[in-house]
Amino acid sequence: MKATQGTTYRMLGTRLNDVALELENLRNMGATGKKLNVPSDDPAAIRPVLNTRKQLSNVDRYLETMGKSSDIMQATDGHLEHVENIMQRAKEILVNAVNGSLSNDDRTTLANELVELKQELIDAANGNVDGKYIFAGYQEDTQPFTENPSYDPALYDPNDHRTWPVLYNGDENATYLEITAGEQLQVNLTGNDLFLGTSTWNPPPYNPPDPAGNAPNAIEAGRYDLFAELTQTEEAIRNNDAAAMQTQISDLDGAAEQNRRLRSQLGNRASRVDTAIRHQESVSVDLQQILSRYEDADAIEVFNEIVQQETAFQAALSITSKVSSLSILDYM
Repeated sequence: MKATQGTTYRMLGTRLNDVALELENLRNMGATGKKLNVPSDDPAAIRPVLNTRKQLSNVDRYLETMGKSSDIMQATDGHLEHVENIMQRAKEILVNAVNGSLSNDDRTTLANELVELKQELIDAANGNVDGKYIFAGYQEDTQPFTENPSYDPALYDPNDHRTWPVLYNGDENATYLEITAGEQLQVNLTGNDLFLGTSTWNPPPYNPPDPAGNAPNAIEAGRYDLFAELTQTEEAIRNNDAAAMQTQISDLDGAAEQNRRLRSQLGNRASRVDTAIRHQESVSVDLQQILSRYEDADAIEVFNEIVQQETAFQAALSITSKVSSLSILDYM
């Protein structure tokens, strides 16, 4: 079959376009550093790339939420350290009152310091991070602890929170964080559990035995209301009640131990979060490497291919220009 001049031109034009297109693809690859820019570059890689990107997105979400929770847990631990110092100071005051020969003025001074310590404890219990109260459960926009204006020592009942010296306005709901797929971890403490000695908290109304109402909240056996302990210690010192002061020494120890126990639990969870963060960071690195194998171009290899393709393109241009200059007069 004879190749005409027009056929030759079309063939050279097609080849020139192919070389130019390949050169453009290589230059784009060199500029972006990616060998997979559109699905047609490698159709077989699309599914693993999309799956890997989804996993990376999940890892980033885990890391973001765990980072915020770790910050909150560290802030919480700072408040719990302050609580421990308050309880320790309260015991020192009480021991001084029991063992020393004090005048009424001395006892009043010690009792007044306990009043200030109770206010410090309320401030610590109302601690917040970024405007959110950390001991209020789900009611993080509500100040969890307020002094009870109706408190009367003669009416105090450990089985009825309405008679306690400090009222709780939060709830019993702890915050759980998903640190890995299917694994959740409690990352905070609720005020009722930490400060009032009850792991549950019934919301109002309180009108038993009406089935529509809830029973008042009660301090659980072997646990302590930290605010009540400070209040009762103050009252015992003011009244110079030796028996009550002896009882309060044991109760303050128990209240301080309650704080230390829950602080230790929070510390264990914080350690677990830190471990989970390191694990997710390691997973992220592995996923980035997988994604790189599919998407990233070898810079040196791409540069060499660009040089080769530019040479081929210049050669194609040269041949095309020479063929284009031919005419019938060259054969006469």
